[in-house]
Amino acid sequence: MEKAIKTILKESIAVKQGVLENNIAAIARITELAIACLKKGGKIILFGNGGSAADSQHLAAELVGRFTRERKALAAIALSCNSSNITSIGNDYDFEKVFARQIEALGKKEDLAIGISTSGNSGNVLKAIISAKAMGMKTACLSGKEGKLAKEVDAAVCVPSTNTARIQEAHIAIGHIICELTEKAFS
Repeated sequence: MEKAIKTILKESIAVKQGVLENNIAAIARITELAIACLKKGGKIILFGNGGSAADSQHLAAELVGRFTRERKALAAIALSCNSSNITSIGNDYDFEKVFARQIEALGKKEDLAIGISTSGNSGNVLKAIISAKAMGMKTACLSGKEGKLAKEVDAAVCVPSTNTARIQEAHIAIGHIICELTEKAFS
């Protein structure tokens, strides 16, 4: 078991090393978009499925509450939190529209839409990004190896892995970096 634990930790470190070597500019770009959005009175809208939904909620909470320092609340929302919205949209329309429909209802031009998808190909995340772009919003994504989503956004961080668990571990580290640097701009 100890050997397996070491192997898993080494894999996680290797993926984060790949992020370090290939994604610094993209992480900085998303952070710049987040700061600009909030400074002009917009909000950060995060969304994804499964573990990426949980990551969206986690990161929104870090911005609304606080991350490492006291400061004013920062406007952020995760679209996976309202089960009535998700189930009614999924039932009345299609699951592919659960985020796009919420973007249409809640988004405005000053907002930043951040889609999170380990595959980079989640249809409902992609449709929400396309809706956000049509509304004039800035868009970003956290994904695994480059998929369709990365080609549609203003800024993309593509984690160099196909292992869902390792991608999610990198996503939360990247999200924490974005939150920490964004928070500093408002402290």
